[in-house]
Amino acid sequence: MGKRTATKRMKAQADFEANFFDEGRAPTKPDLYAIDGGWHPDDSDKTRARPAEEPPRDKRYQKTIKPRSKNQAELLEALDTRSLVAAVGPAGTGKTYLAICKAVEALQKGKVDRIILSRPAVEAGEQIGFLPGAMEDKLAPYLRPLYDALSDRLSPQQLKHMMAEGLIEIAPIGFMRGRTLNNAFVVIDEAQNCTYTQLKMLLTRLGWHSTMVITGDPNQSDLLPTLSGLGPVADKLEAMEDVSVIRLEAKDVVRHPLVAQMLDTL
Repeated sequence: MGKRTATKRMKAQADFEANFFDEGRAPTKPDLYAIDGGWHPDDSDKTRARPAEEPPRDKRYQKTIKPRSKNQAELLEALDTRSLVAAVGPAGTGKTYLAICKAVEALQKGKVDRIILSRPAVEAGEQIGFLPGAMEDKLAPYLRPLYDALSDRLSPQQLKHMMAEGLIEIAPIGFMRGRTLNNAFVVIDEAQNCTYTQLKMLLTRLGWHSTMVITGDPNQSDLLPTLSGLGPVADKLEAMEDVSVIRLEAKDVVRHPLVAQMLDTL
């Protein structure tokens, strides 16, 4: 009985939302309301109101990724041509997603033997040792954004198989010292939460036939401003001819348009 009532209530709410806007009241600004799927970066005309009869957008990923801005195009080109790339910019600019897409593409084409993912486990008052499970289980909450990007490019079965076979490896930053990463695509995410010493150690892990990508936003570090090493490292790497440092901006944000507006406001 309770389930039927809830279903009727959801249907009534959906009918109300579908008829909320009258014809001729199309907003002049990008449609920011979460109705009929809400805003999507693929919308060719973001100033129009989506008709009620228009079918929902297909949420499946595109096999071939396309840059949404000039800076994203430069990032994709750098990932194809450079062994070391630093992608620095605000949230929502596609730094991590593009890096993961290129990593999966390189693995599927046989350009590398494995993908290595690493992300600093910055704790907020709770020690990582208290989390249950093995090392992968303890790190899972911190690596969730990377898993989300992988799940968008691989089926659950493929992802599970590659994880089990070691084709996709989770490498905690604290355990990277002393390693040489050959034939690998290495993604260091949230690098703004790494110290200068940690980043120096990570960069020197680069081996033969490997690509390393460092992503992060220096303005969103959870460390003290003097401890985060991403900004100084990016400035020094930019002077090297064979290293690409791509600096993305608020105009490159591909999330909800409000994200770009908040970056300018907050």
